[in-house]
Amino acid sequence: MKKIITIVLLYISSLSLAQDAQSILKKIDQNMYSETKISTSKMIVYGKRKTKEIVSKGYTRGTSDSFSEYLSPAREKGTKMLKLEDKLWIYSPSSDRTIQISGHMLRQSVNGSDMSYEDMMQERKLVDTYKATLVGEEEMNGEQCIVLDLEAKVADITYYKMKMWVTKDHYVPMRQDLFAKSGQMLKQMNMSDIRKVGDRYFPFKMNYKDVLKDGKGTDFIIMDLQDNVPIPDHVFNKSNLKK
Repeated sequence: MKKIITIVLLYISSLSLAQDAQSILKKIDQNMYSETKISTSKMIVYGKRKTKEIVSKGYTRGTSDSFSEYLSPAREKGTKMLKLEDKLWIYSPSSDRTIQISGHMLRQSVNGSDMSYEDMMQERKLVDTYKATLVGEEEMNGEQCIVLDLEAKVADITYYKMKMWVTKDHYVPMRQDLFAKSGQMLKQMNMSDIRKVGDRYFPFKMNYKDVLKDGKGTDFIIMDLQDNVPIPDHVFNKSNLKK
């Protein structure tokens, strides 16, 4: 009888931990995702010989639609990207052409950075794409964090497994280790400079590191962020790429 009770208690405990882990994912999603965002950001690509900085303005609607335009440097200015659901188009002012990025092209680097087009496409909520397990607690990047192991519950996902450190107070991811289905680690993301915008908290600096490459990764720095502001529908129209 004692053995049966112990097994039942362990089963209930495991269910409770799983529910707690999933509830943490929901809280992360509630904090990180909003109806709309408008941002100005800088991507710093650290090359072997020189560093490249690209400033862009981006518009986001939910988790499915986004539009961005490069503001500088001069040779990149006017390049535009539009994502609608699972489709991505890029407009190049130098050729005055719009191309759709799909298939194996999605795995290519964005402007020589450690980010791929595939990374840009993964904007779905965590609770919809991963099941989580609570691992413990640990300090990361100066913040007391909850540690989660995530495993994909959908097939069309770039990273099958993920280890995530998320702040206990505001549910902001501080670090993500991203893995293939084989268990090989592919990329690492480190977040810092947490700021409050409205009633949400966001990391204003992120470093993307492809662990299969040399170098110190790519910094992505938010210079200005507006949360839950009106964005006209025409921004997310393909005709806006050539305007």
